[in-house]
Amino acid sequence: MKVIIYCRVSTEKESQESSLLRQEDELRALADKMNYEIVSVISKKESGFELDREGVFELLESVRESGAGGILIQDETRIGRGNAKIALLHTLQKEGIKIFSIAHDGELQLSESDSMILQIVSMVEEHQRKLHNLKIKRGMKRAIEQGFKPQKNLKNRGNKDGRDKIEIPIDEIVRLRRNGLTFNEISSVLRGLGHPVSKATVHRRYVEYMESVSE
Repeated sequence: MKVIIYCRVSTEKESQESSLLRQEDELRALADKMNYEIVSVISKKESGFELDREGVFELLESVRESGAGGILIQDETRIGRGNAKIALLHTLQKEGIKIFSIAHDGELQLSESDSMILQIVSMVEEHQRKLHNLKIKRGMKRAIEQGFKPQKNLKNRGNKDGRDKIEIPIDEIVRLRRNGLTFNEISSVLRGLGHPVSKATVHRRYVEYMESVSE
């Protein structure tokens, strides 16, 4: 398995430099013991309570680019502390990345409370996804009832790039708005067609159109 070594200390004190070196040496020994291939070593002096830190983004980028299946750490606090730790653990869990620690002499074993929090976060995220899809479905249904024809707004199907080019149909935005749909509902309809348009963009395009016709 390809793995990434992640070392972290919380201060800029020179005395912590030896701690970083010790972590790396011990993690290299763990990788050797488990016969893992080290593809990257990340060593940072950063607060574990901060999610917006260079080490986190470097770690996630390395995971994507190297194809690593695991991360080696001294203990779970090296990943982070508090909410930052939970957020990063959740992200790595979704990526299917295994975490190994010296403290556990193998795969990281989360505490019962951390495991419960991660389960709750996953459940909430899944329900948010379902709610988002339901909103799109309801918005699309309402738009079709008002006369919107989605098949007329799909162009270039089967083009050489293998993508569907979908343009924002300003005439439909105007008509659906006049039929009582909110900008949020209209944007949901367009997202359902595969165009990542926001409520703000729909509103802006509508305002621009209304200003142009009033000139």
